Amino acid sequence: MIKIFLITLIAISTLNALETSDKLFECTEIFKARKSELLIELERIDEQKQALSALKVATEELLVKREAKVSQDEENVTKNLQEISAKEESIKQMLQKNEEVLEEIKNVKMQKMSETFAKMKAASAANVLSEMDALEAAAILSSLKPKTIGTILSKMDAQKASELTLLLAK
Repeated sequence: MIKIFLITLIAISTLNALETSDKLFECTEIFKARKSELLIELERIDEQKQALSALKVATEELLVKREAKVSQDEENVTKNLQEISAKEESIKQMLQKNEEVLEEIKNVKMQKMSETFAKMKAASAANVLSEMDALEAAAILSSLKPKTIGTILSKMDAQKASELTLLLAK
């Protein structure tokens, strides 16, 4: 009976050992399958990492190029602004010179007009000035000698002479 018990016990132990061995074999197969899945996943992650790294490098290069372009554009804008400022200053100087020349021409014209009216007879000058715009006539009269102005105004219509006298007083 003990032999039978021992044989049964050995048989059960052997069966248990076989069963455990089968379970270990199944676990090993599962681990191998999982290991291959993990290796595939690791390769995919590595590819994504390399792609990300390449994208980062390309982005940095693009950023450097854009910064260089922006810097160059800023330099061009600054240069253009300086050129425009210089041209503007030149134009202002030319405009000022033109205004001075124009003023000089007006003075010369006024002087010649004054000389012309000073040489005219008072009655003729009065007739011509009466027909002119009051401001222009007053400007011409203001360039004449007071004695000549008085003679010309005395030959004019009283209302026109009054208007010109008021303009001369201003």
